[in-house]
Formats: sequence, structure tokens, C-alpha cells
Amino acid sequence: MASPLLAVALALASAAVMFAALGADPLVALHAYFLLPLSDSWGLQEVAVKATPLVLISVGLAFCYRAGVWNIGAEGQFLVGALAGAWLAIATHGAAQGPWLLPAMLAAGALGGSAFALIPALLRTRFGASEILTSLMLVYVAELLLDWLVRGPWRDPAGFNMPQTVTFSPAATLPLLAEGGRLNLGTPIALLVVIVAAFVATRTLKGFEIRLLGEAPRAARFAGVDAKRLTWGVFALSGALAGLAGILEVSGTLRQLQPGLSPGYGFTAIIVAFLGRLNPVGCLVAGILLAVTFIGGENAQIMLRLPLDATRVIQGLLLFYVLACDTLLLYRVRLLRSVPA
Repeated sequence: MASPLLAVALALASAAVMFAALGADPLVALHAYFLLPLSDSWGLQEVAVKATPLVLISVGLAFCYRAGVWNIGAEGQFLVGALAGAWLAIATHGAAQGPWLLPAMLAAGALGGSAFALIPALLRTRFGASEILTSLMLVYVAELLLDWLVRGPWRDPAGFNMPQTVTFSPAATLPLLAEGGRLNLGTPIALLVVIVAAFVATRTLKGFEIRLLGEAPRAARFAGVDAKRLTWGVFALSGALAGLAGILEVSGTLRQLQPGLSPGYGFTAIIVAFLGRLNPVGCLVAGILLAVTFIGGENAQIMLRLPLDATRVIQGLLLFYVLACDTLLLYRVRLLRSVPA
């Protein structure tokens, strides 16, 4: 527990130094980043909206990393899930749509993300390819596929040649939970996923097998754990949650497909997973913290004219300090003096 708290404190201190170097008052900048988003109902709603995809993706990644499997391509799985679910909304646009459409879109998004995640799982278990490289390279495939579709076959013919699809009909969009904001049904879905994932991780045999495979692969082999099957399982789960996050973002927040629909949720979720100690409840808390930095970064850009890239620097510092604190707290650093032969 001490490691994440220490990492956050060090990241805040480093951020203050960075703000001073950029010519801004560090205290004012920290207030804009971390306190202003929580000061009114609109800001709280936006934090919840931003936290929803981060929490969903990071919970799936936590299962992968617990099993010793390194899924770095959640960003691509997020985009493919958005594409798979949006296809239903676009294909039925202007036709008879019923209450079946939205659940079908969510299922299609989860299945699309899961299928895309199984590609690196197959390459690892069948050919021994590094899942780090294959999952990461597939992100570019997903980004280019999205760009081609919204500029070509799926482009809105009445959209003044803008690279975007038609706006989804009400039957294909998530209902709002509060007036005057963008808070929608996706947030309760994310909370439900956290509850179920926490139960699976801590109270089921499968959760124990996942932890055993990651912490003691040899013992897992002796215990009869099928490493290949479990690798497929955690990749499928991680991709499904990333794909679900993608279609929730599209149908609940954007309500259409467009290039750059993700500000890097899939990569930021890696930070969330480690900051949350690979625990679903911890991912919820860490996801809210990282969501605050997204909204705070926009505030600081408007109020203090700080570059938006400062947000990515803060997020990167969080990951760096989490990994560094883990290493320094778990291992003792000693300086050895070489003895002449």
C-alpha cells in the first residue's frame, strides 16, 4: 500500500517542478489539475465519464499481468470493439430499430475486442512470438482500419466530407443518468464489472490459478494448470473488457465514430493497472485518479495555457514512480566494491 502512495507523492512533487519550469505557479497548476475537476457536479460527471473506459480496460489488463501475460495492445482492442459495436448501429441506421439493438452492440463490441486480443494469444501459444510486440503492433492495424472506414465506406454522406460516421439514433445510444452532462449507463456497468472481477480474482479457483501462474509458473505446472488455455482465457477477458469500453465510449459519449476517438485510454490503463496493484478495486481508485488528470489537463490548458502534453508527462511519471518504488521497497540496493584480483 505504501508504494502507490509514495509514487503519487513523488509524481506530484515532480509535476510541481515541471510547472515551475514552464513558468506557471506550481500551487495554482496543481489545484487546476487535481482539485478543480472535483469542485462541481459537471467536473465530477466528466471524471466519471473518463474513468469508465480506464477502469474497464485496466481490470482486464490486471488479469493478464497477474498471469504473467503482457497485453500491451488494449488500445487496439478498444478501437476494434468500438468498430464492431458501431457496425450494428450504422447498418441499422434509418431502419426499424428496437430495444435489442443496444445490448447487441455491447455484445458485439466485447466479442470484437476479445477476438482481436486472441491474435497475440495464438501467436504466443502456437509460435512462441512475443505478445508484447504482436499486441502493440496490432494497435496500428486497428487505428488504420478505423481511419479508413470513417474516411471511406462508413463516412456520413451528409457530413460535409468530414471523416465521421452518421450520428447514432437514440436506440443505439446509452441513456444519460443526469441532466446537463455526459454521465451515462456505462459508469454503472464499469462498477458492476469491478465487483464481479474482484470476486473472481479473490474468491474463485480460476483467480487462484491466474495468480499462481504469474507468481510461480513451475508450481502451476505441477498443480496441473494449463498455461496455454489460461493465456487464451486472460487475453480473451482483457480484450472483451477493452472492446466493451470502446463501444460504451462510442455509444455513450461520442455517439459516432471519428478518427482519434481514444485519447490513449488503452495505454493509460496500463498505468492504472499497476497503480491499482493489479487489483480490480485498486483499478477503480487509480482510474478515478488518472481521469482527474485528463480533466485537470484540459483546465490547465485553458486557464494557465499549459501544454496538454503535460498530462501525459504526469501520467508517465506515475508509472515510472510506481515501478521504481516497487523495486526499491522489495529489494535492497547495495553498492559493492570490486576486489582486485
